[in-house]
Amino acid sequence: MELAIRVQVERLPEGVFLATSEELPGLIAQGRTVAEALEIARDVARKLIEARREREEVPKFPTTDERMDYTIVVAA
Repeated sequence: MELAIRVQVERLPEGVFLATSEELPGLIAQGRTVAEALEIARDVARKLIEARREREEVPKFPTTDERMDYTIVVAA
């Protein structure tokens, strides 16, 4: 099963990218590129969810079939 977790990415003054998630507390990942930050965030999320399952705290996230979020970029 694939879960859909919202992740926010911001560029830090140092030039690296920081990925966090309000939906999954504890998810913090940093990368040299957005793609690298998201890849690391995916690994961190997997480990956080696995640790919660071991404590029988199964997180409630929508599946990828249930959530379809998109970002569009519009020139203004």
